[in-house]
Amino acid sequence: MKIWKGRFRGGLHPEALRFSTSLPVDRRLYNEDIDGSLAHVRMLARRKILSGDDARKIASGLEKIRREIREGTFPALTGGGQEGRFVAEDIHMAIEARLIDLVGEAGGRLHTARSRNDQIALDERLYLRTTIGAVLEGIRSLQRSLVALAGRERDVIIPGYTHLQHGQPVLLAHHLLAYVEMLDRDHDRFVDCRRRALRSPLGAGAMAGSSFPIDRGAVAKDLGLAGIVENSIDAVSDRDALLEFLSAAAITMMHLSRLAEELVLWSSREWGLIEIGDAFATGSSIMPQKKNPDMAELVRGKTGRVYGDLLALLTTMKGLPLSYNRDLQEDKEPTFDAADTLVSSLNIMALMMPTLKVHATRFENDLGSDFSTATDLADFLVRKGLPFRAAHAIVGDIVRSAAEQKKSLDSFTLQQLKAFSALFDSSALGLLDPRASIRAKASAGSTSPTHVHRAIARWKKKLGGRK
Repeated sequence: MKIWKGRFRGGLHPEALRFSTSLPVDRRLYNEDIDGSLAHVRMLARRKILSGDDARKIASGLEKIRREIREGTFPALTGGGQEGRFVAEDIHMAIEARLIDLVGEAGGRLHTARSRNDQIALDERLYLRTTIGAVLEGIRSLQRSLVALAGRERDVIIPGYTHLQHGQPVLLAHHLLAYVEMLDRDHDRFVDCRRRALRSPLGAGAMAGSSFPIDRGAVAKDLGLAGIVENSIDAVSDRDALLEFLSAAAITMMHLSRLAEELVLWSSREWGLIEIGDAFATGSSIMPQKKNPDMAELVRGKTGRVYGDLLALLTTMKGLPLSYNRDLQEDKEPTFDAADTLVSSLNIMALMMPTLKVHATRFENDLGSDFSTATDLADFLVRKGLPFRAAHAIVGDIVRSAAEQKKSLDSFTLQQLKAFSALFDSSALGLLDPRASIRAKASAGSTSPTHVHRAIARWKKKLGGRK
């Protein structure tokens, strides 16, 4: 069906149609397209732009088309090859052509006071509403898995790292809850994105609005949207909602990739902190002993795809003059790819976390010999009245001496400590125990067991419901 055939003597060259069609991609928007069309036709009938009889025929035809697509009998999508795939430029025209086949002349009235420009802009916003809902649930599911793991392993201590070097002892639960916090910011970003996306561009027409007395606000309300996009030019040319979605998706994937990297490291022989469940690991085609953290590696690898999706759409948009340009057809593939990748990555991570077997005592001995309680010694001297920089220098001397003698800090006697500062007393010796170091933390949000246990309880309460 060529909607502009009156202007042209002939049809598109087959290769031009093949090159320009988006049907294989945008076919997944059929549900949103039909929902938008139904709301549009109801408004046209209320405004007496369309007769009630025509409106009923169109609505019945659209619902039949919806069933055909769901059941796999929709003609434009059942050709099984190139003929079936390229019978229409896009899903919108495929649906309209089928509608005219089904209900006759009335079907040709559906497009009154509407352009494909505002039609597709609406479809994409409706798609975002549904997709963001799936993303939000995926985020919450992964958060719940992380909080459950933190609660299960709440007493396990590990080295906290800076520069990938041992820093200070921390609870593993505290480390895991850092990702819960990251994911909560991700959740907020998607909620905010959805709020801005839920405005209707329908009624903007090609770019200048419509001469028919349509009610754009009524259509928006009918579709459960918060209002309309006020400027008709902006309505058809803007893709900020998609860009926001892709940006939030890229940030979330970055967080997932960081967590995945830790799982890869922690499951290695060198770290030996965790073992990933068999259902989320693979073997080697040649080395019988291997157990590879492939799901975590794939999440880490797929992050680059989502970054690329964001960059692709930013690049598409950067040089477009107002208003609509055909370049915007290229907005769907990156959006769909990012959405599919993000939702599947969230789901696989949420399923994998409960399978982790944590080797609780893995770092107990290491933490007694890695100088990670040095800061506690410096804090001790500060409480005795020494400026922190002076305390830092003294403890640095102690660490250097221990390293040279291949000793651990907890092997120093009080007399040996006093050789570096007379301010040391017997209570300083207790600070050299990693668990004592953790218990000594007093600041809000710290790794102290008290604060971590409270945080676990707070997150369990917050994540108890589905959002």
